[in-house]
This record gives sequence, structure tokens and C-alpha cells, in this order.
Amino acid sequence: MSSTTKTNVVLPPRKINLQKFRESRGPELESLHSLVSTRLNNDFRSRRNKRRRTTSYDNQAAKKNKKRRRRNETGACLEKDKEEKEVKVVPRRIRRRIELRMNQEKGFSSSGDGTKRLRTHVWYAKRFAMTKLWGFYLPLGLQGRGRGSRALLKWFKQEVLVHDASYHISVQLEGTEDSLISVLKTLMVPSPSDLSETSSRSIISGAMYGSAMLHHVGAPLSQPIAPVTYMWRPVCQQNRDSDVMDHDGDGCDKPENIVSSSSSRQMWVWIHVSAFSEGFDALKFACQKEMDERGILINCVSLEGQLAKLEVLGLKAFQHLQKILHPVTCSSENPWQLRKHSAVDSDHDFQLKKSSVLENEENFSSHAIVSLRVKDPRIMPEKRFADVPESLSTGMLSVSEAEAKEDVALAEILDKNEELLSGTKPGGNSIIYDNKDLWDSSSGVSPPMEEHVLCMEKNVLRMDKFCLDASNSGMLNTSTKVQCSRSCPILLLKNNDPKGLHIGWSIILPLSWVRVFWAPLISKGAHAIGLREKHWVASEMGMPFFPSEFPDCNAYSFFMANEAAVSNKKVERSPPDVRPWRVPIPPPWDTICHAFNEGPTRVGNSQINNEEKMFNGNSLSSSDSGNCSTSSFVHHGNTFDGVVARTHFVLTDFLREIQGDHLLLFSQLPDKKTSIFKLLKDESKFGPSMNGIAHFSYGRKLCFLRILLNAYKEGVFEEGAVVCAPQLTDISLLISRSGTDEGGLQMPQSAVRLYFKEQSPAKWELHKPEDAIARECHRWPIGFVTTGFVRGSKKPVAGALCEAVLLARLREEQWNNMPKKRRKEIYVLVRNLRSSSYRLALATIVLEQQEEDVEFM
Repeated sequence: MSSTTKTNVVLPPRKINLQKFRESRGPELESLHSLVSTRLNNDFRSRRNKRRRTTSYDNQAAKKNKKRRRRNETGACLEKDKEEKEVKVVPRRIRRRIELRMNQEKGFSSSGDGTKRLRTHVWYAKRFAMTKLWGFYLPLGLQGRGRGSRALLKWFKQEVLVHDASYHISVQLEGTEDSLISVLKTLMVPSPSDLSETSSRSIISGAMYGSAMLHHVGAPLSQPIAPVTYMWRPVCQQNRDSDVMDHDGDGCDKPENIVSSSSSRQMWVWIHVSAFSEGFDALKFACQKEMDERGILINCVSLEGQLAKLEVLGLKAFQHLQKILHPVTCSSENPWQLRKHSAVDSDHDFQLKKSSVLENEENFSSHAIVSLRVKDPRIMPEKRFADVPESLSTGMLSVSEAEAKEDVALAEILDKNEELLSGTKPGGNSIIYDNKDLWDSSSGVSPPMEEHVLCMEKNVLRMDKFCLDASNSGMLNTSTKVQCSRSCPILLLKNNDPKGLHIGWSIILPLSWVRVFWAPLISKGAHAIGLREKHWVASEMGMPFFPSEFPDCNAYSFFMANEAAVSNKKVERSPPDVRPWRVPIPPPWDTICHAFNEGPTRVGNSQINNEEKMFNGNSLSSSDSGNCSTSSFVHHGNTFDGVVARTHFVLTDFLREIQGDHLLLFSQLPDKKTSIFKLLKDESKFGPSMNGIAHFSYGRKLCFLRILLNAYKEGVFEEGAVVCAPQLTDISLLISRSGTDEGGLQMPQSAVRLYFKEQSPAKWELHKPEDAIARECHRWPIGFVTTGFVRGSKKPVAGALCEAVLLARLREEQWNNMPKKRRKEIYVLVRNLRSSSYRLALATIVLEQQEEDVEFM
């Protein structure tokens, strides 16, 4: 081929001028852009349905390097990797779901750090704010800012509340009656022997439960541990266990079975989890001491993880329980009057007895114990033929008849299966004697039927109704039937406040049955509550809440330390310009000694208010101040150096020890013959010559009394507020002041921050004001508010602890100088820690209204 036929090839230039290239291609790009913009209406956003995830997150180079390293590994490493691939690790989400669905017979499930979970943890965690307290995950309250108290009080007064209180743990004591009473006498105030004969007999016989303060072994005023609830096993049930098939009718009616003190008895002591370790150790020590002294055997065993406690509160709590609980067997509310069901009694008569057990709530006395064995609430028919109204039409009645007959047939089939499992003969006596009582739960209680088994049985029944063959009909005879039960033993406890007002019921049941009862309680309309809502209910009823209102217990110290840590974190998260100043948590209780050693001779007396006597005088100059020395003014940590009198015995002993029988404190005696209203009209007991109140022997710890505070005209009292002693001029000023007037009794804003001065973390002291205006408005503390007002309450009440002697001084001063306005309440001043205003309040001493103050929530 010649060179003339070759095509001339134009090679690209070695260099390109970008400016000339842009100018030549510019018009073409502009025309293309105008066409595209016209087609898209100038909207260049990508459509959502066209968006795709890019692969830029996937590092391809790293994958190639990883594959290359794997090829270069030895054969042993390859085999090891192959084995690891074959063993698939179950994800944590699935493992946790399986663990939470398990219904073990005993014990709580726990997280990785050992924190225990309630059986209702999954239900609560989906709806409530959870907190880690005392080794448990507990429901703190409903999600939100902690409001909703108005709606809660409405539910409590008109509907039903339910709370899982399984964090209360039981301790079982077994021994002779004399030995157990001796152990309780060394630990509890009041002990069963301190009660009236009727109450003591009812509690020891097992008809009622008792409440008391558990103390360490030692003096009557030794270190308290916690308030507890204790109950005895009925004598007739223990006799029945020894001869369950004896139908002679002479088991429980013999007097020797009731009054015998040498027979073996069994009892439970319920302790809050925050004080369980300390309380259990004290019980074991007391039992060991009793065994060493008397040479007998006393068993002290913890039932942790075996029993649970559900609290049903509210006006309609009993009606709510009637929908859930259907007794199979029951015992009388008076165990000493209990008679076994004789074999000659007809089944119809006994069924009427069972149905009438929960018929009327008025049949049960305060603090009554009812022992029942109830059917599984999941298999009880929701509709019965007898419940269908007569006003329904014939067609509708036929449908209801069909549904009722189906439910009745299911119940009959389940009852027959239960009879076969329990060993009873069809058509025989309906009582199952070989079923274990709840008091025998330590040896094991049959768990409930699995949910899928119950669903399968219902499906078989419905398939049989339509004459269809069920492929899994043989599942009714599986081994699961032998291991599980369709009835559960429970104990019902009637809860009343100290005034006798009904609060609700408590259900004690095996731990494995909690979920079975929890779902029907909620589905029937009960409102679940947490710790915060339960505290609101206790405040509304005027009852103390443990441990926040028991500063003399060690559990209070740990609880308030946790509250202080939470409060400090909340303050640190706030911006510095709006951050509130720190307040003492817990309150500095030891600073109340200032009112004795450096306060005026008479607390609140307006005639002695000069600077020299206000800050240099000594109110107890003629007495030994003892534990109220100057070194104890400062509040170190969470210590509480004092005694809280919760029974009239403790208060009487305290007044006798300090030679203060003349103090105007009138505890409610058991005979209730002393009336404070009669003393108000006795003029011989009062007068200006009564001046011996400040002179007595006081060389021991401070004694505090629980009081209830009602605002005189206005004011909202918060938890931690300081209760101060008023002067007579303060009372006259605040009584005559109308609600629209501004001002009142206030202290300078600069003095508010310095009223309690922080020396170091968890160390506070009462500051002495130096300014003349601040000294004039300074009022001495006599106590602190432990439970504030509940917002939304029609009659808000706050709980506080105040020093007994200072309260008596205030009452004596007010009764002498205000003879026409004498009243059983005492005028006090209350000031919130971040407020400068003093509010007038009326303080009611609880022990003057009731004999004991040991009821708690």
C-alpha cells in the first residue's frame, strides 16, 4: 500500500488552554442547562423515590486487604475461623427476651451487673421511668416531669391503683410460741405483749397482722432498723397439716390448740429491701441469743425470691378483687372459729360458703388476714349464664347462652383435669387436702400453666364444638400438666390507716404467679403506680413513707445520699446563670440543738429577743446539755443523733427520764380516758406562774415527734422545708393578715442563702446572722418537713418531725398568752429552703390522736 492512501491522523495537542476551552463550550452548556431547568421547573431536588444509598461508606480497599491477610494465614487459623463461624452467637436482644419471658419458680432475674428485676419489669419498663435502688430495678413513676398527682388522687378516691411491692422480703421464724414472743419482745416496739389483750390474741392466733418498729437487740430505745409487718400462721392450719384427712371436726375447736404456748408455731416478718440485710441479721442474732439462753431450736430463714406482694389501693379495691379472685378453698377470717369442711356436708352448701367469702367487705375487721386458694384468673370465664340480663331479646339471649355454656364447659373441663392431677375422685369432696398452703411455700409451690398450653386447650374446646378434629388434642396429657397447677394459694391483707379508714388490700402470693395476677388486675381497669405515686398516696392519707420519713434508720441515710447525688447532677446540668443554689440534703437535724443552747430562754418569746440573749444566752443554763454540746451543732454526713417516739410507751419513758412530766405533751393512752379537750378547759393547769418548763434534767439525745402540718391560710410546704418557732407577734401578724395583703413575715433574700451554710460536701451548719435586720427576722429551727404537700389535694397535709420539748414550750407559751384561742394544734412557722417567706401552720402531734404511729407505706 502506498503512502498516498494512508489517512492523516490528527493527534491531540500536548497542552490545552482551559480558558479557551471554557469559552468555546460555554454556550453549549448554557443551552443544555436551560432545557433541563425548563423540564424540571427549576426544581433540581432529587425525588424521594429515586434516592439510593451510596456505597461510599463501604471501604473496599480495607476488605481486599482483609481477604489477602486471610489467604496468608496458616491452616490452623483457617480451621479455627471456620469453627467460630459455625457456632452462631445469639444476639443480646433475643437472649434478654428469652430470659425475661422465663417464669422461674424461685428467684429474680438479674442484669449483667447483678441488679434484680421484678417479675413485672417488662410491663413497667415500657410505661414507667425506671430507677436502680437497693439492688433492684424499680418503677420510679410515670414518664414525664413528675406531675399527675391530681389525677392520681382522683383514681385513688374513685377507682383502683395497683403496685408491685415484691421488693418487700419475708423472713420466716419457726419455734415455740413462748420463744418467738420472747424474740419479738427484744426487737419490736411495740411487741405483741405490749398490745391490748384482744389485739394481742388476734395477732398471735393469726387472724390479724401487726406492725412495729424493728430495733437492734439492746435497750428499748436502741438503734431502729425499719418498720415491719409481721403475721402468725393460724393454729388450725398447722393442726390441719398434721392430720389433713381427719374429719371428726375436733381439730381447731380444742382450747389446747389455741392457748398452748409450747406448740411449734410459724410466723413471717416482712422487711423493706433497703433494710433487709440489717433486719435479717438482727433477727438471726436475737434467735441465736434466745437459743443459747433457753436451749431450744428456732429456725430463722429468708424467703427472698419465693413470695411476692401486690398492693391494690383505692375505694373500689375490694370490688376489683371480686372480679379476679374465685376461691377454690378458703378459711374463716377468725382462725380460732374455723371448722373443716365435713365429709357429710353437701358440695352445694360448701360452694355457697366459698362464694360468700368475698361477698361483703364489712365482714373483715381492720388488719384482717384471709387465706384463700383461688383459681387461675386467666381461665375463669368472663361471662356466666346467670349474669345475662332478662331484658335482652330472645335472639341475643341465645348467643349469650352459647357463650356462657362454652365458658362453663371450659371451666368444668379444667376442674376435672385439676381433680385428676390432685388425686381427688370425680364427684367427691371439692377440697384438695394435699395441695400445699402458702405457708408451706418454702418447700415449693407448683407454678402456673404456661400461656400456650391454656391457649391450646381453649382451641381444642372450640374445635370440638364445631365437630372438627384438633391435631394437637393430645397436648392435654403432657408432662407439663403434672408439674403445673390451675389454682394458687394466696393471703389477703386488709390495709387500714391508723384512724381506721380503708386504704386497700395486699395480696401475698408465690413469686411465680405474679404475672398471672398482674395482667387481669390491669385489664380490669386498675391503674399501675410507681414509688413516686405511692408516696403521694401515703402523704394524702397522713401515713409515713419508708425510708424518706424515718431519719433514725440507716436506710434513710443511703436513700438521701442517692437523692443528693441525683439533685446535684440536675443542678450541674442547668446553665450557670439560672442554676439554683445548693440546699442541704438530707436536712441538718443536729442544728436543732441551737434552739436549746443558743436560742432564747423561751423559744419564740417576743419579750426576750435582744441580741445578747438571742445569741449568747443559754436556755438550759441550769441543766446538763449532754448530747447537745456545741460540737454536735454541725451536721456531719447523714447522721441523725436523736430518737423518734412512735408509741406512747417511748414518749412516756422519755418524759420520765428527763423529769418532764409537767410538759404539755399528751400521748394517747390505751384506755383512751385522757382527753386533750378537757385539759384545754382546765384553767388550773395554766397561768403566768408556770415557769418550770425550762428547768429539767436533759442529758440525752433529742426526742422527735411526727406532726401533721396544715397551712393556716396560704402556703405550699415542700419536702426539706424548715419548721421554726414563732413569736407571739408573728402569730398575731399572720392571723390578722388577709390573703390579698403583700409582705407578711419575711427574711432578707441575702440571709436565705446563709441560713444553712455549707462547710464542706454533706456538712452544714446553722449560720448566726450578724446584720440587725437579719437578726430580727431570724427564727430558730425546731424540725424539718419530711413529706411535702401533694398538689391537687383538697386538704393538703405535710408530714414533719419536730423536737418534743420545743413543741411543749411553744404550746405552753401560746396557751398562757392566748387563753381565748387555745387549741390542740400548735402554731409554727414553715419556710421552704429557697424561699424568704415564713408561712403560719398548725401542727398536730400524731401520738395525741392515736396510740401508736407505726403504720407505714
